[in-house]
Amino acid sequence: MNGRPPLEGIRVLDMSRILAGPWVGQLLADLGAEVIKIERPGSGDDTRGWGPPFLNDRNGDPTRESAYFLSANRGKKSVALDISKPEGQALARELACLSDVLLENYKVGDLKRYGLGYEDLSALNPKLVYCSITGFGQTGPYRDRAGYDFMIQGMGGLMSFTGERDDAPGGGPQKVGVAIADLMTGMYSGVAILAALHERQTSGLGQHIDMALLDTQVAWLANQNTNYLIGGEAPKRMGNAHPNVMPYQTFRTRDGDLILAVGNDAQFRRFCEAAGLPEVGADPRFATNASRLANRQACTEALAPAVRGRTTSEWIALLEPIGVPCGPINRLDQVYADPQVRHRGMKIEVPHPLADAVPLVANPIKYSRTPLEYHIPPPLLGEHTEEVLRDLLHKTDDEIAALREKRIV
Repeated sequence: MNGRPPLEGIRVLDMSRILAGPWVGQLLADLGAEVIKIERPGSGDDTRGWGPPFLNDRNGDPTRESAYFLSANRGKKSVALDISKPEGQALARELACLSDVLLENYKVGDLKRYGLGYEDLSALNPKLVYCSITGFGQTGPYRDRAGYDFMIQGMGGLMSFTGERDDAPGGGPQKVGVAIADLMTGMYSGVAILAALHERQTSGLGQHIDMALLDTQVAWLANQNTNYLIGGEAPKRMGNAHPNVMPYQTFRTRDGDLILAVGNDAQFRRFCEAAGLPEVGADPRFATNASRLANRQACTEALAPAVRGRTTSEWIALLEPIGVPCGPINRLDQVYADPQVRHRGMKIEVPHPLADAVPLVANPIKYSRTPLEYHIPPPLLGEHTEEVLRDLLHKTDDEIAALREKRIV
């Protein structure tokens, strides 16, 4: 380590579960924040049971640590605390008074019932940055609805243009293969929290951040949003084709598939020359991106037979040297065997109390002076309860024993 972690000295009270909240908590932990995760005694975060697969212990037997939970909770301390009881609520308030950030993804108003809402805690700790993540936000006609990633992908428009055309084999709406609404909300929340911490340096005050999965899902549709807002036509499902660029799609090769990502007319002409199709490159119907879009089907039909004549690796070897973007469609075993992925250190191993190590995925952020380090594995349920109560809240052994006796912790 050449310097302090970027968020060293920042304490986060993570009262979230499942994915969107834990994802931003893990991001802040990777950046050096101390993250204390509050979990229900006995069961913990719901995703602890979302398996198999589960981590195997040193004897090769499955533990209770699900792969899903492990994916989003690295770097945190787990405190098992029953906030439904007054004593548990009091402890949570004590922790909030000593924290810079609070994360929560309860239904709107749930934490207020326990005296743990933003107004309650900001009165005790005016510098607290309090980030609430819900399906639909703190306001509006849907504020009281539960919101889950799959339904948000549908409601927010993503599935209306994801998947093959309705008239094609396998056509119809498709969700993304990971909980992308949750993950993107976590990422936006991370940006919002860091900006609020920066603003606090001037104002001296925290604030309430209201994050909604639906808002996020709508926000990150990028060019598809503006295609509709400017063009007035809702985008439709196009499979792997691109609405604005052509050819920017998959083609079948002799042994698999090739992603061809032609970004301009010069690249298209170079591809046609390399493919032995100079007449296609010279065809007025395909001379410009706009004309290729207007003649999309004809262009695809002109290229497809030639692409099927070589293997995927042969096409990559042919096209990369001449600057035509292309690539394979890798399975995850191929991803982690890829020399670039290996060079970038995207697979890491972190020591774990039940196993020699747990394999995880590195944070993609690469700092030149303060590289990220991974010392704390995803915690066992309640692993750090006594440590936090004793060292941070200065509870005595007798007080901790009494809390255990009452099943508060």
